[in-house]
Amino acid sequence: MVEHRAGDAFVKIVYAKVQSNGRTEMVPLKLYVDGSLEHITASLFSSPESEVTAQTLLGNRYLVQRVLGQGGFGRTYLAADQHRFEELCVVKEFLPHSIEDSDLQKSRELFEREAKLLHEIDYPQIPKFLAYFEEMGHLFLVQEYVNGRNYASLLRERQQHNAAFSEVEITQWLKDLLPVLEYIHDRNIIHRDISPDNVMLHQDQNVPMLIDFGVGKRTIEQLQRSSDSRKHSIVGKVGYAPHEQLWMGHCFPNSDLYALAVTAIVLLTGKQPKELMDSRTLFWHWQQFVQVSDHFAQVLNTMLSDKPNERYSTAKEVLAALESSDTTIVSEAPVVTTVSRPAIVQQSISALLIEQCERELVNFIGPVAQFLVQEALKNAASSETFIAALAKQIPNPHHSIEFQRKLSRL
Repeated sequence: MVEHRAGDAFVKIVYAKVQSNGRTEMVPLKLYVDGSLEHITASLFSSPESEVTAQTLLGNRYLVQRVLGQGGFGRTYLAADQHRFEELCVVKEFLPHSIEDSDLQKSRELFEREAKLLHEIDYPQIPKFLAYFEEMGHLFLVQEYVNGRNYASLLRERQQHNAAFSEVEITQWLKDLLPVLEYIHDRNIIHRDISPDNVMLHQDQNVPMLIDFGVGKRTIEQLQRSSDSRKHSIVGKVGYAPHEQLWMGHCFPNSDLYALAVTAIVLLTGKQPKELMDSRTLFWHWQQFVQVSDHFAQVLNTMLSDKPNERYSTAKEVLAALESSDTTIVSEAPVVTTVSRPAIVQQSISALLIEQCERELVNFIGPVAQFLVQEALKNAASSETFIAALAKQIPNPHHSIEFQRKLSRL
């Protein structure tokens, strides 16, 4: 049994010893969580202690005013630029706790390469990357300060009056942000962390700004991949990032489109992603919480497709779809047609069996089990073929047989 506390939050994982081929393996049986999952996650991946406090002068230039935020990769500070008449800026401190000493030099090289790439971005709805430097053994990045509020904060404010964002507002919001994604994707840059927290409404210009490109996060990812090919992407929020990004480590331009669509339906409904998706089938059911036009729903549902090849390929295609009354979009890219979702559950397979299969499969292969159950349901003609298809996904043959025998008895 493993326990972890993060303030008032508490998580406990119960393991069981399983004998297989003369080897003893620890298999997770149950997970108990008491408290905010975000709080627990932030604590589990918290950064080392920083030596930076208010009024610290960084780089002999940036006077720290206060902490803006903290995550698994470091802290973000509001600072005054002493060389530019106290102009406010954002300083990000890179404090990864998971990098070995032997990888520090490589992390510096990757961080520098990424910072240079992001410094070349010049778009009015993206904060300008101003500089980077190293001090006290830590890496720092300096960005333009955006005077405004993120959409998570704006949504909370509306919810206090039992309101959310309208279809008209979100349609314009998408039209404002899609050109931003088109710009970065054309330069082979994928944001990979779009959510209400990472889109801000500029107070003066009244336009959405795309922030937090996660500099440093990808540096860690590349280091981990080089040391262990089995590890996948660590960038992206659960609920917002698509399956191929979180569970397989693959990321495409339309992975950003998926996250943008999730953010859109959260703003439309005022509900979190886990409330908008059926945890058993993994299908989105957001439309039961808000009334929108059929055409707009079709555009969002295409962006939300689980399979990348069933989504729009580019931001440009989504823009065209929003302007069109036809659900078939023709562009320079291959033709993309809105694809109907398959039936949720085969009539011959009981909901109880599906739930039990998912629960057992998670014990053997982890969170990707939910995705595999969904895929198996699409082609399963009977309970037997459904169970057999899932058993094939378990690498250990003994576990595969055990899974099949146990579920066949239900």
